[in-house]
Amino acid sequence: MLQALQRTALSGPALIRLLARLVDVDVPESRQSLSDRLSQWLGWTDAIALSSALTGAPPALPAGARAFGSAEEAECARVRASLVKTITGDSAFATTRRRGPHGAPHGASVDTPAAPADYALFRQRYQAMQQSMETGVGNLRGRLRAMLAAKTPAMGRLAVLDAVMERALGERERNLFATVPGLLAGHFERLRDAAQAAEAPPDNAAQAESGMAAGAESVAVAAAAQPSASGAWLDVFRKDMQSVLLAELDVRLQPVEGLLAALRTR
Repeated sequence: MLQALQRTALSGPALIRLLARLVDVDVPESRQSLSDRLSQWLGWTDAIALSSALTGAPPALPAGARAFGSAEEAECARVRASLVKTITGDSAFATTRRRGPHGAPHGASVDTPAAPADYALFRQRYQAMQQSMETGVGNLRGRLRAMLAAKTPAMGRLAVLDAVMERALGERERNLFATVPGLLAGHFERLRDAAQAAEAPPDNAAQAESGMAAGAESVAVAAAAQPSASGAWLDVFRKDMQSVLLAELDVRLQPVEGLLAALRTR
């Protein structure tokens, strides 16, 4: 009970809280300040670049740069919506009700009667989604930075600072996000093992006590119910993986939200 309360009380982005629940481990709250953690992540070359961005002369305003307006705001919303649609519309994460007439998804199949569900296929889809998010968010962030640099010298300094932070933290960010599919593998295995244990046939003593007629009826009922029961845990997993992907997208978009907030200022 104490561990459950600690996991519930964990603060931070939804991605961290969701993963802490799914991997079923006690994640201690970090006692380090943000500045302390950054000091461990940044090398001396990064520190020099940050110092130059903060104290150096602001960059000159580029000539003929595109200004930020409603069209650019709509483009940002479109990119976000497109990434969300890519995640929610992928057939690998479709539940049984949305899959084909025989339980197979429209497109690549991840669980057929002839081939049990293999997490490797889910891992591949998750990594493909991560690549799509990194590319889409990275391109959007670069465009917003260029617009920010065209507003005022102070905004130009902020754009330079964001570019330095992206270069300094990009590799660490990729490495951390790359661990998420591995964490979800354990969740997949626990759900599968629990479903297999629940569907295991009763022992011989229990069968003898139930009687031959009742036993035959029970076998028939279990056989009829088995397809939906065996797919229920996969539906749970698909929904959880989709939720993690959407939470990861929110984290990846945080720098974009900061640039948008700066661009909206007058």
